[in-house]
Amino acid sequence: MELFELTKALVNIESITGNEKACGEFLADYLEKHGFKTAFQPVEPGRSNVFATLGRPDVVLSTHMDTVPPFISAGEDDEWIYGRGSCDAKGILAAEVIAAQGLRAAGVRDFAMLFLVGEEILSDGARKANEQPPDAKYIINGEPTENKLAVGTKGILRIDIQTRGKAAHSAYPEMGESAILKLLDILEDVRRIPLAEDPVMGTATVNIGVIEGGNAINVIPDSASAKVLFRTVSATSELRERVEAVVKGRCEYEFVRDTKPIRTEHFDGFETEVVSYSTDLPSLTRWGRPLLLGPGSIRVAHTDHERVRKSELLHAVELYTRLVKELKKRI
Repeated sequence: MELFELTKALVNIESITGNEKACGEFLADYLEKHGFKTAFQPVEPGRSNVFATLGRPDVVLSTHMDTVPPFISAGEDDEWIYGRGSCDAKGILAAEVIAAQGLRAAGVRDFAMLFLVGEEILSDGARKANEQPPDAKYIINGEPTENKLAVGTKGILRIDIQTRGKAAHSAYPEMGESAILKLLDILEDVRRIPLAEDPVMGTATVNIGVIEGGNAINVIPDSASAKVLFRTVSATSELRERVEAVVKGRCEYEFVRDTKPIRTEHFDGFETEVVSYSTDLPSLTRWGRPLLLGPGSIRVAHTDHERVRKSELLHAVELYTRLVKELKKRI
């Protein structure tokens, strides 16, 4: 199966996070037929990573099988392949597989592929894989970087906030206590927290992504909540202290996710960039020194017009092939 056909075949397998089984079985069967030894890494019932090896791997190609909803079937024209996952990350997956087939045909050995579940939510597949690493020296993770070699990825600090109040008729606000007003005051203070800067990674950012509260326009709300996401450029300990200084004693709160920024390996001759989105790399710390590269633009990932340029897919195969060969020279 050639590159474009494999990309479309993968896109046409619905694999929204939590439902990756069919995609994993397709890949395991495909890779076995093409000379790779494959194994499933169970993550939870009905969900497994796929690990395909050729010899004793010292370099690993990796990306994820899951997508965000909704499922969108594959389409194409002369320039693009469309559909859910075409960019994030099934086109990447196909490019890695085709590169691996070419490497095998050229006599290259001792490398592997790791295809993960759950990247789009909590990287549960990557965290499980990190419990059973091979003795690899490098991992090339695939995410949409427009085929630029990322020099780093920002980290994440997420906090969920819950405020409590007292319900009352809105005509008599003095009889109640608004949980929403409490929440708004806290969030305004959160937005004022100074954020770190880094000469390579840029500036940290904050997004108040979800706010919920109240049940009627004429009722003083007795509960409200928010989900806040920081994208970080340095260790999160200082930021956590600043956030806790704002929220402690004013609300219920929980730090739901805390992943550090990652500095990745780089090579001369590659275009580079820093990416602001999260990846599986912070959860794959035992799989070797990290690299991050893939075809496609993150700006169309997760959208209803998700697509990947065919020429970028072809170029990605060349880049993955080159990276594996160059990395093996370093070992």
